[in-house]
Amino acid sequence: MSNASITSPQLLMQQMSIHTEMAKGAINVGPNPRDFGFQPASFSELMKQKVSEINADQNASSALVSAVDSGQSSDLVGAMVASQKASLSFSAMIQIRNRLVQAFDDVMKMPI
Repeated sequence: MSNASITSPQLLMQQMSIHTEMAKGAINVGPNPRDFGFQPASFSELMKQKVSEINADQNASSALVSAVDSGQSSDLVGAMVASQKASLSFSAMIQIRNRLVQAFDDVMKMPI
């Protein structure tokens, strides 16, 4: 047996005993001092930020494609990559929206 396989169960048992003490209330877990002063953004703020980033990707892609179409730029590969990136991020946003709507419907259908 290797040394790692011996210490792994011991570490696991130590973690389980800590979690047991936490569940009993013997150990109080407070906020992490390293995170002091850090306030995570709300869900709506994160969604607004991501939608604006996706919008910026769409606008940049559109500008690159129109520059190639008008002959101002010869970077067809860059325009196509930007277009695909914008399309992929928009598709991901639509999938997230669909999952959120589905989750909301599931919550609304729950019996009281």
